[in-house]
Amino acid sequence: MSLAAPALELDDLHVAYTVRGVDRAVLRGVTLAIAAGESYGLVGESGCGKSTAAFALMRYLPRNGKITGGSIRIAGEELMGLSADGVRRLRATQVSMVYQDPGAALNPSMRVGDQVAEVFAVAGTSGGDARERSREMLARVQISDPDRVLRRYPHQLSGGMQQRVVIAMALASDPTLLILDEPTTGLDATVEAEVLDLVANLRAELGTSVLFISHNLAVIRKMCERVGVLYAGRLVEEGPAEAVFGDPRHPYTVGLLRCIPRGGLRKDEHRLDTIPGFLPQLGEVPGGCVFADRCGLVREVCREHEPPLYPVGPGRTSRCHFHAEAQSLPRTAAPQADAAFREPDGVPVVRAENVAKTFRHEGHDVRAVDALSVAVRAGETLGLVGESGSGKTTFARVLLGLTPPDDGSVIELDGRLLADRITKRDPEEVRALQIVFQNPDSALNRRFTVRRIIGRALTKLLGTRGAERDTRVRALADAVRLDAALLHSRPGQLSGGLKQRVAIARAFAGEPRLVVCDEPTSALDVSVQAAILNLLADLQRDRGVTYLFISHDLGVVRYLSDRIAVLYLGRLLELGPAEAVFEPPHHPYTEALLSAVPTLEGEERPRIRLAGEIPGHSEPPSGCVFHPRCPRKLGEVCELEEPPLAEVTPGRFLRCHIPLEDLRRLQAQLPQGKTTS
Repeated sequence: MSLAAPALELDDLHVAYTVRGVDRAVLRGVTLAIAAGESYGLVGESGCGKSTAAFALMRYLPRNGKITGGSIRIAGEELMGLSADGVRRLRATQVSMVYQDPGAALNPSMRVGDQVAEVFAVAGTSGGDARERSREMLARVQISDPDRVLRRYPHQLSGGMQQRVVIAMALASDPTLLILDEPTTGLDATVEAEVLDLVANLRAELGTSVLFISHNLAVIRKMCERVGVLYAGRLVEEGPAEAVFGDPRHPYTVGLLRCIPRGGLRKDEHRLDTIPGFLPQLGEVPGGCVFADRCGLVREVCREHEPPLYPVGPGRTSRCHFHAEAQSLPRTAAPQADAAFREPDGVPVVRAENVAKTFRHEGHDVRAVDALSVAVRAGETLGLVGESGSGKTTFARVLLGLTPPDDGSVIELDGRLLADRITKRDPEEVRALQIVFQNPDSALNRRFTVRRIIGRALTKLLGTRGAERDTRVRALADAVRLDAALLHSRPGQLSGGLKQRVAIARAFAGEPRLVVCDEPTSALDVSVQAAILNLLADLQRDRGVTYLFISHDLGVVRYLSDRIAVLYLGRLLELGPAEAVFEPPHHPYTEALLSAVPTLEGEERPRIRLAGEIPGHSEPPSGCVFHPRCPRKLGEVCELEEPPLAEVTPGRFLRCHIPLEDLRRLQAQLPQGKTTS
C-alpha cells in the first residue's frame, strides 16, 4: 500500500433507504477524498445526507439503508466487499466515530474506566494493561484526574467531560480516520472551544485524518482545511475552507452564510436572510439542478440540465451553471430601516428580587440560583447566558412556577406578587408566562395533530371553543408562517423548523406577556434558525411581547437581545445593554465566553482559557465565585470578599473587584492571537 494513499476516498457513492418497498436515493454520486492528516468539513442542512455518508463509511447504515453503487476506500483498502469480520476489524483499527450526544454514546450502567478499557481489550490488550492505557488515554485528552473519572459513571460527568471520554475511546485504536458528527452542538462556548482545541492538538500529535460534520459553519471554518457543501445528496461545492467561506461560488453556500447573524447584526437593523422553500423529499430526483426550486438565480437551463462540478479555482469546484454570479444572489431580507420595534417600557413585566433555589442532593445543599435580582421590561428581550450549570434554566423554571424558589424570593408580574407554584396561580397569571423549549420533539404530543395541539392550548388558556377556536388556530398558524395544510399533520410528519413553529404558536395561544425561549434554535440548521429568529423578532415587533432568551450561541443572543445577563454558579456577574456587554471592557467571565466563540472570518482573537471546571454548587468558593478560574484575579481580596453588583455606567452592572478602567486597560493590552490561561 502506498504511503501517499488518501485516508478516505469516496468514488461515485450512492446510498438509498427502502421505504414501503421503494428504494429512495439519499446520496447520489458523492465523490471526495481526504488526504492523510487532513481535516475535511462536510456541511449542509439536515436531510442533505451528511450523517448518512458517515454511517456508510462505518458500514453502520440502518436496516433499510444500503449502498447501491460506488466505492469507499480507507487508506487504499476497499470496504465494499468486506465480510462482517472485516467490518468489525475496520471499526476496531481504522475508523472511529464521535457522535453528537456523548451521553447517548456512553453506556449509563458501566463505569467510564470499564468502557474505555473495553476498546483496548478488543484490540487484544490484557486487563491490567488495558486499565493503565485507559488512564493514559484520559490524561492525553487533558482530563486532569483520570483515576477519579475512570471510577465514575457517565451521568456523574459534565457534557464536556463526557465528550472528552468519547474522544479518548475513539482515538484509543489510533485510527486512520476520525469522524466527528456534530460533536459540539450541545456544548457551551467555553467547553466547545476546549473540545475543538483538544481535537486539533491530538490530530497534530497523532497525524489522524478527520471528517468533521457540523451545521456550525464557524466551527468548520476553524477546524478544517477543506470543506464540501452537500445538498440533497449531491456535493454542490468543494474547496479550501478559507476560499469557500470567503468567496462562495454556489448559491446554496451563499445562502447558508447569509443566514448567520454576523458582525454585530441586530434585529432592529436587519432581518436575517433565509433560504426559501424546502429540501426535496426523500428519494425525489429533480431533472436539473438539485437546488433550482430554491435558487434566486435559477434559469431555464438549470431546470433542464444538471450542472457538472465546474472548476472555479485551485482545488475548487462548484455545481452551478452560473457560479461566477453566485455572490449576486438576491437577498430575501431587507434592512429594517423603518422597523417599528417598541421602546421597552420602564415598568417591568416580570421582576425577580433575591430569587434563590436550593436543591437537596445526596445529603448536601446545592444552591442552583443565589440571590438573583433582575427585571424584564415590556417589549424587550433579556438574553441569559452562561455555561451549563450556571442556573439559567433553573431560574426560568422558577419564574414559570414549575420549580418553587427558596423562602424570601420575590417574583412579580406587572407589580403583583406571584405564587411560587404554577398550581397556585390563577389562569391569567399562567397564560401570561409561557415557554418554548429547545427540543420540540419532546414538547409536542406526537399523537395529536397540529390543529389539536394549538387548539387545546387555546381552550385551556382562553376557554376558546368551536368555530372561534378554529379561526384562532388558523390565525396563529398564519402568524408563525405555518401553512394551513399542515394543521392536519402530526409532529412526526414535520421538519425540526416546522415543529418549532408549532411550539411557538402554542406558546402564543394565550396571548402571553412574557415568553421564555430556552435554547429554541440550538438544534436547528442555520437556515431554519434564521427563519425562527426572524419569526420571534416579527412577533415581538407586532405584539409587543417580552422574551427571556436563553442560549449558549452568543451571536444569536446578540442579534435578538436588548439587554444581556451573564450568570455563573447561580450568581449574576454582568448585566447591561447588549452592545455594551459585547464591547470591552467586560467582566473577566464574559470576556472568556466571548473569546471562545469561533468566527466565520477566521480572524485571530485573544483566547482566554479558564482553569478547571465550574465548581460544585454544593461547595461554592468563598469570596468571588469566579476567582478559582479567573485569569485576572487580583489576589486575596477576590478569595475572601464577594464583590457587589455595582452600576459602572448607566444601565451597566458588573460584579468584580477590578475597577472598570483597569479592566479596560488589561483587556486592551492582550494582543491579537495570544492565549492566556
